[in-house]
This record gives sequence, structure tokens and C-alpha cells, in this order.
Amino acid sequence: MSWPKPVQTLWSELEDARTELLGEVEGLSQPQSDWRPAADEWSIGEVIDHLTISEVATGKLTTKLTKEAAAGGAPAVFPHDLVEFAALPVPASSSANAPEVVWPAHGKPLGELLATMRAMRERSRQSFDRLAACDPRALRFKHFRLGDLNLAQWWRLVADHDRVHLGQVRDIKRAPGFPAA
Repeated sequence: MSWPKPVQTLWSELEDARTELLGEVEGLSQPQSDWRPAADEWSIGEVIDHLTISEVATGKLTTKLTKEAAAGGAPAVFPHDLVEFAALPVPASSSANAPEVVWPAHGKPLGELLATMRAMRERSRQSFDRLAACDPRALRFKHFRLGDLNLAQWWRLVADHDRVHLGQVRDIKRAPGFPAA
């Protein structure tokens, strides 16, 4: 399926962020994946798990919202006047704890985490097929911190989320005591 330009642009942003993240974690050992800079901070493996869980949730949200729209009689067509997706709202605060529903597990095998993350991205292509066949501005759901977001903004959040946690991964790798291998 050929996607409208805003959908293709957003997909490219997702892929660029994920490629950069995977480049940072490829070749790490299991001890490096499991290491935490402090007892109350996440490991690289937990960051990967968290990002995957979050993307799964956005995929499920896409299915829910598009099914509800179809059941309500909304046309399954991308609007020709939509040439760019809206930016995300600026949060009131820069710090936020993830809701429990997207908390990661500690100690999962790194190979399994990476395989699951890659498989999830393939499933996200199906969500983008749905995004390309609707008016995402009309499909809205409240984010715990950012408020009311439309479906395209939820996917923009996935890309931004990867970038935020890419910085966290880099910080973990630079932290004193990070295992050599």
C-alpha cells in the first residue's frame, strides 16, 4: 500500500529513531544489558522492553480507534487536505514516570528483547496501513501526561519516545561502572 506523504514521513521518523537506538545496543552483552547505574534506574534491557511495550500499546490503540470509527460510519479514507501532522503538545513538566502498564521487566535475554522489538515494528506497519486509511485528527485518546492526542500524534510520540530513551541508553553506557563486556 502506498501511504500519503504525512504517513510516510512519520514512518521514516519512526524508522530513523529506531535504527539509531538499535545501533546503540547492538553487540552489547547480557551483563551490559542488565546493568543499572543505580538501584532505582532502568537498565538498557529494561529501556528496550519499555519501548516495545509502549509501541504494542500504541498499536492496540490504533486498532481500537480505527474499529470504533468504522463502526460509527467514518469514511475509511485519508483526507486530501492533510499535508502535515500536528506536533505534540509541550508538557507542563519535563520529568515523568511511566505508567505501570508500560513498566519493563528486568533480566530478559537481550536477544529476545531485540527480536521482540523488531517484530513489533513489523506489526506497526499494519497500524500505519490503518493510519493511512482514515482521518487521524478525528481519532483521539487521552495521554496520561500530554492530554488529548490524535492518532497521528500517538505515533509521533513513539518516535520521540525512542529518541528520549536513546539518550538514556547513551547515559547508561557512559555511567561509571558500566561493564566492559
